[in-house]
Amino acid sequence: MTDAPCCATPSHWVCDAIRKIEADVQRSADTHLIKLDIPYFNDIDIYLKDESTHPTGSLKHRLARSLFLYALCNGWINQDTTIIESSSGSTAISEAYFARLLGLRFIAVVPKTTSKKKIEQIQFYGGEAHFVERSDEIYAESHRLAEALNGHYMDQFTYAERATDWRSNNNIANSIFEQMKYERYAIPSWIVMSPGTGGTSATIGRFIRYRCHPTQLMAVDPENSVFHDYFKTGDKTLTLDRGSKIEGIGRPRVEPSFIPGVIDRMETIADVDSVAVTHWLESIIGRKAGPSTGTNLMGVLMLAEEMKARGERGSLVTLLCDSGERYLDSYYNDEWIKANIGDITPTLEALQKYSV
Repeated sequence: MTDAPCCATPSHWVCDAIRKIEADVQRSADTHLIKLDIPYFNDIDIYLKDESTHPTGSLKHRLARSLFLYALCNGWINQDTTIIESSSGSTAISEAYFARLLGLRFIAVVPKTTSKKKIEQIQFYGGEAHFVERSDEIYAESHRLAEALNGHYMDQFTYAERATDWRSNNNIANSIFEQMKYERYAIPSWIVMSPGTGGTSATIGRFIRYRCHPTQLMAVDPENSVFHDYFKTGDKTLTLDRGSKIEGIGRPRVEPSFIPGVIDRMETIADVDSVAVTHWLESIIGRKAGPSTGTNLMGVLMLAEEMKARGERGSLVTLLCDSGERYLDSYYNDEWIKANIGDITPTLEALQKYSV
């Protein structure tokens, strides 16, 4: 990564680059907040913030935009800079979009297990995919490439939480509370988020505290991730020799952008439950969502059951992170699920009570 400023004051190219990104923001309407129809929870309303409608199809569009602006304003990027990012797919897709917008070369360092559709989308936006065998190899290889090419390693896992202005009126947390304003339970009891970098959970948790809302934040972690154990123990040295099977969330090491102090509660969601809930959701909203959405929604259903048992009323909000069309060859492929996730049938059967 080139930490030295490319110039003492903003160049014409940098100012033009920032203008192009801000213009892209103005062209993009806010994402929808979808209310789920689940009669079983008569006094508990559940909402999905649909981030799949961004130009690049996922929550990571917000992050990529913030990371580019952060790097530009720090003087880390100029018109000749190659951008490198370590990503399982969605962040790389969004960063490839913004790199193309600015006329910059973009290389995504991705595990070989990344879905074919995501690789195709990175390439669609002019990006290049650089493969590594294991998910824990992406960091060192990204640093190596940045050094070899005199490029800039965007490093979402370090900068996600600091690149987003959590106090402003244009972040995802503010959007959620504005869109909830006229609902019957306008202030959510809980917001549920699954951390990948930890940047979105940090933004939401900080915003809740900054605005003094009584809302609580629950983070949900997939299997084969250290975040939940770190939340419980505070041990930053935790590592795993394998990565999460739920693309886009969970990490084999503690990432700098994951801020446990803003989280009120954390749970680990079984992979079979994440995938089963994703399939069940299709019967509710009529379209496919990515697997991290299933992780999020399983956490919401857990909270809703607890609230129902206590006779509580309120609202719960989580995110639809990306479209399931990116995962037709994996999480929507029965053979792949059987070989990589396991039997989701018991969870699907248990979920049927919510569909009646």
